[in-house]
Amino acid sequence: MEPVTQKTNVNNPLPTVSPKQRKRKNLFTSYGFVAPAIILLFVFLILPAILALYFSFTNYYLLTPEQTKFVAFENYKRLAEDSLFLKSLGNTALFVVIVVPVQTLVALALALLVNQKLMGIKFFRMAFFAPVVTSMVIVSILWTFIYNPDNGLANSILNIVGLGPFQFLTDKDQALYSIIFMSIWQGAGYQMMIFLAGLQDIPDHQYEAASIDGANAWQKLIHITIPGIRNILAFIAIVTMIAATKLFIQPFVMTQGGPLDSTKTLVYMVYETGFKFRDVGYSSAIAILFFVIVLIISILQRRFIKENTE
Repeated sequence: MEPVTQKTNVNNPLPTVSPKQRKRKNLFTSYGFVAPAIILLFVFLILPAILALYFSFTNYYLLTPEQTKFVAFENYKRLAEDSLFLKSLGNTALFVVIVVPVQTLVALALALLVNQKLMGIKFFRMAFFAPVVTSMVIVSILWTFIYNPDNGLANSILNIVGLGPFQFLTDKDQALYSIIFMSIWQGAGYQMMIFLAGLQDIPDHQYEAASIDGANAWQKLIHITIPGIRNILAFIAIVTMIAATKLFIQPFVMTQGGPLDSTKTLVYMVYETGFKFRDVGYSSAIAILFFVIVLIISILQRRFIKENTE
């Protein structure tokens, strides 16, 4: 049998695609791939932000939406006279002011420690990073038991050295600082890994040359290490600041904003006002003002860091 061969019809050649049509087809394909992400971004980020801005100018109450009225800037005027809002703002600011520099320094110290070429150093890298990959809810519950004033691990250790007992989470003067300590412990491992990557990019010959010139460890840190990770320092400072302003899970799980609102933050107040008290209009005003504050601080911080790193 003779093999079957496919004959082409020279009178009807295959249609050719022009470059313009191919470009249009590729454009539609690209939009098709991007469309799901754009839709999710719009539904879960852009649309809620627009609605929050709109509701902040209304008296929208969750249980009586049909009675919603436009009240202009009344919610924002109410914020200026709300002592609870001012206290929550102060608690958030205190948390940020302490956590950002302390956690950054702790992370840098840990990175310098685990950057040493020692046997078993990988175990310590994993141990320091482990709290980061653990759920914050679980970490908060664990530290609630550690901070237990009667039989918690913290007071048991402090009693050995003759200190305590301390009412870590039930004393209004200690609760926020207890959460700050726990938050620094939990989050330092993340910054440590970023610092570690930056430290390993610094050429070894710079340290060797400094050693030949007689530089000590402190001089190497100031003149080689810090300049070598300057951009990473700026990145970590901004990221840590933004994360610190969003403090919510720790006080929600450990203290419920108490005692006496000493651990209540802006994000916690947004949640409580909107979902517990159903005052969506006022809650939206807090959220919008919180966004503006974080945005301004981020811009100023970025500009300051940029001026000092150039």
